[in-house]
Amino acid sequence: QVQLVESGGGLVQAGGSLRLSCAASGRTFSNYAMGWFRQAPGKEREFVAGIGWKGTSTAYRNSVKGRFTISRDSAKNTLYLQMNSLKPDDTAVYYCAGSRQVVIPSSSEYDYDYWGQGTQVTVSS
Repeated sequence: QVQLVESGGGLVQAGGSLRLSCAASGRTFSNYAMGWFRQAPGKEREFVAGIGWKGTSTAYRNSVKGRFTISRDSAKNTLYLQMNSLKPDDTAVYYCAGSRQVVIPSSSEYDYDYWGQGTQVTVSS
C-alpha cells in the first residue's frame, strides 16, 4: 500500500518560514517526478512546485518563485518544500503528490497518481 504522509504545516506570521516534508512508503518514487499542490478554502487545487526524478529539474508557480524551494532525498524517499517569506495568500492545505507516469516536473495534477492527506499551512497577517 502506497502512502504519502505530509508534515511540517502550522501557523506562522507573514514573513516567516516553514518546511514541509512528505515521507513516501510502499513504493519508491526515485525514478519519477513528485510535486506539491495546495488548496485554499473555496478555491481549486493548484500546482505549487514540482521536481524531476534526478532532483535537478524543478518548476514553480509564478507566485512562489524565489520564495519556495522544492527538493528530494531519494535515499529517504522523502520530498521537501522550504517556504520562506510566507504571505497570507499562501494559506492553504498543502498536498504532496507522486507520479508513476512522468519523470520531469509537471504542473498537471493528472500526471500524479498518488496523493497525501494534506497538511494545513496558515499565514497570519
